[in-house]
Amino acid sequence: MRRNKQHIYLLLLSGFVVFNSACAQNPPFTGKAYVQEQKTVALSTVLLNNEKQVIPLQNLEVAKVASIHFSGVYTAAFDSLLNKYTKVQPFNGSDYLGVKTLDALSLDTKFYTTLIIQLVDADLNNPQIIDFINTNQKMKNVVVSLLGSAASLTKLNDVTAPVLWSARLSPVSAMYSAQAIFGGVPVTQKLSRTYTPKYKNGYGFLTAKTRLQYTVPEDAGIKADNLSEIDKIAKEAISSQATPGCVVMVIKDGKVIYNKAYGYHTYENEIPDRITDIFDVASMTKISATTMETMQLYDQGKLALDSTAGTYLALARKSNKKTLTVREILEHQAGLIPDIQTFTKVKPTDYSVDSSANFPTKVNENYYLRKNYFEEVMWPDMLNSPVKTRGQYVYSDVGMCIMQQIVETLTSTPINNYLQQQFYNPLGMQTAGYLPLNRFPADRIPPTENDKTDRHTLIDGYVHDPTAALMGGVAGHAGLFASANDIGIMYQMMLNRGTYGGVQYIKPETVDLFTSKQSTISRRGLGFDRWDPIADHKYPSQLASDQAYGHTGFTGTCVWVDPKYNLVYVFLSNRVHPNVSSKLGSLNIRPRIQDAIYEAINKGM
Repeated sequence: MRRNKQHIYLLLLSGFVVFNSACAQNPPFTGKAYVQEQKTVALSTVLLNNEKQVIPLQNLEVAKVASIHFSGVYTAAFDSLLNKYTKVQPFNGSDYLGVKTLDALSLDTKFYTTLIIQLVDADLNNPQIIDFINTNQKMKNVVVSLLGSAASLTKLNDVTAPVLWSARLSPVSAMYSAQAIFGGVPVTQKLSRTYTPKYKNGYGFLTAKTRLQYTVPEDAGIKADNLSEIDKIAKEAISSQATPGCVVMVIKDGKVIYNKAYGYHTYENEIPDRITDIFDVASMTKISATTMETMQLYDQGKLALDSTAGTYLALARKSNKKTLTVREILEHQAGLIPDIQTFTKVKPTDYSVDSSANFPTKVNENYYLRKNYFEEVMWPDMLNSPVKTRGQYVYSDVGMCIMQQIVETLTSTPINNYLQQQFYNPLGMQTAGYLPLNRFPADRIPPTENDKTDRHTLIDGYVHDPTAALMGGVAGHAGLFASANDIGIMYQMMLNRGTYGGVQYIKPETVDLFTSKQSTISRRGLGFDRWDPIADHKYPSQLASDQAYGHTGFTGTCVWVDPKYNLVYVFLSNRVHPNVSSKLGSLNIRPRIQDAIYEAINKGM
């Protein structure tokens, strides 16, 4: 009877993985049982042969990772977690043990820099597998994850590649090992007895947690049932047609404890929202792109907050923008207008339905803007726009477009390329970036507005913001697309005060400076929006602390970091589909979900 109960328990844990990878991260079983099993697994997991500090894996921007399994029963769990950190291609090694040979597997994986090999006891009865490991470890990074007995460990005595060994065979041990490989969980144990001349008592390597962990609410001291209010609010948003769908992510203490998708891409209910969907995050671009680059350049001494637009931009020296400081622009106090004219100013001769050398800028399908339109029309409009409210708070997209020109001038690199190279790829953000259709199919991207006025099409995979659209989809104020997991990674880095995966992207004091209240007349930081001290505003939510910072997006998105609670909250939606609606705001969907999170934290276990 006891054995049967254990079997049922493991099946439930397996269900967690399938549920998680499909649409949510709320396991259909008691979280305390998961936490207890995880503690047991942590005490039985040891890292061997890590003299070269291969684990946790680094340099994700250049790593090409393959995961190879043979007879492992928890492969789905293992691979699902690996893919939270970087793109990992799975291979079924058993397919090569029949007609083919493992030499063919070596050929098929020759372009991968890192091979993660999953093993259980049965696999090590096959000398071909051990030979495959020994051969490949001489040429590339090999990581062995062994869920098996001590007898199996002895068969790996001659392996020099890192071996992550757990004597516990369960879906939780598989998930724990996958996360340990990337630093999502630490390895805290060494061998407690001697197994071979090499694998001696006291041998082993300890690692620190450096990236996000994926777990259950109880692991962060929160009862899962206390987060059920999120379900109710999200479903209310959809039934009220405030948005066709949304994704919610909650990160507490560096642990992703809630990640769930609701609704569909459209009200036709054809494509369900998935936690891996890629959303147009709109004005979250301001902090997730332009401000990130600004902070890094500030760290490098290449940009000063009290320097002026005229310092960096030759054309600005001949305009009324000459003396506007970077600090004023980031605080939205430079006196700039909110935006310039967009499609109303485009002439019939300015665009074509076909691309060509004369019409290279793609705005949407069958809409190509003429060469140099930005330089000849939009940029002059920005530079010649009035400066009437300097010293007052006026939220401005134009300011972030000016910041884009400044950072691109300083780096001699387009902002989208810089961010991909310096932030998104190294952090392991697999979907984040501009121009998503260059990398992903449209069915992974919830559509925004059905634009019947200007673009005469459903906007799907192209930026919703009209100014950014006419800039070819790459702008300082809008244009970024990302999944919830990517946003979570970036803002865990910010919550860590600039560090993630063992890499310092921004100096701690710079994170503190930009995210703290800087303006004397508004709640703003530098680039970042913040908690509003006016109690009646209840912004970003009623229960947020005065340390909270983040940003919202016009398409129905937000991210808020609250250092007091060690919390990151991500909400992504396409509330502007099929038409711009104010219901998401009038129903207070985003702040109410945020309050539900705080209430769950305060209730605890």
